[in-house]
Amino acid sequence: MKLLFVGVLALFGTAQTKAQKATEAFKKDSLIIISKDPGKGFNNDYILFIPKGTIKNKLLYLIVEPNNTGKLSDSIEIHKESAIRLASVSSVGNNISTELRIPLLVPIFPRLESKELVYSHALDRDVMLENAKDLKRLDMQLIAMIRDGKEKLEDLGILVNDKIFMNGFSASASFTNRFSFLHPEIIKALAIGGFNGELMLPLSEYKNKKFDYPLGINDLKKFTHSPFNEPAYRSISQYIYMGALDNNDAVKYDDAYNAEEQEIINTTLGNEVQARWQNCQQLYKSENIAATYKTYENVGHETTSKVNLDVILFFNAFLNKEASR
Repeated sequence: MKLLFVGVLALFGTAQTKAQKATEAFKKDSLIIISKDPGKGFNNDYILFIPKGTIKNKLLYLIVEPNNTGKLSDSIEIHKESAIRLASVSSVGNNISTELRIPLLVPIFPRLESKELVYSHALDRDVMLENAKDLKRLDMQLIAMIRDGKEKLEDLGILVNDKIFMNGFSASASFTNRFSFLHPEIIKALAIGGFNGELMLPLSEYKNKKFDYPLGINDLKKFTHSPFNEPAYRSISQYIYMGALDNNDAVKYDDAYNAEEQEIINTTLGNEVQARWQNCQQLYKSENIAATYKTYENVGHETTSKVNLDVILFFNAFLNKEASR
């Protein structure tokens, strides 16, 4: 398999003592693009970012952030360029990776102009029903990438836990939120923000409305082929936040939600972002979801240095807990 190194990996000799090996660290930020491998279950490329200071031969967490180009394009190069920026420069995920010195995985999933109603970067219902090779079951493709990425990292001397950290903002927050219901057993902790105020609910129905995927778990078995893994989902620690001035409302647009989904959301959770955010918080709390909820005053649809720091501290708490064992 072809590996493209955008940056220089720190290479180490083999004739070293155990003490030396225990303190080996990458000398430079390293970005690796791994080519798609349908035989291993992923039909799109993905990125591994390894920050300077990542320790070798020490058990770490892999953090995963889904890509979000922010626009439609049939050119995979557009999505690739955006994903590279996300992995290496401009994302909360990159800040978490850099500050905590843990590897980051970013998929290069397309969001096609020729299929404008398929909001792949939000893992909407349309993409979950897609059969096109590059779009089919992006959730399973991501799991295959994570599995392959762990092998690639191990080849480089980086050991990662079976469970992952996950992060997302805006569409990638919706992707992360929905992925956590589909595959909760592989996630240790997650952080999401800027998600239109609307969260997927751990409920089959609410206010006499059926909540199918991605609104709720009513027909989740259609995609998982097994009952909702509620114990695994409840074990995930979550940091969920919104800006108090965030009125970015994807519910208004047909690419994000179909007419039936829009009607259900607006009549049960609220027809504006901040009202939905308050209602979803209360519903999650009433269902005893293990989450920290945060509203940032004077913040719109964006992240700030304060947001980034709080998310980093949230994940760092797990690293400190592991280190104290």
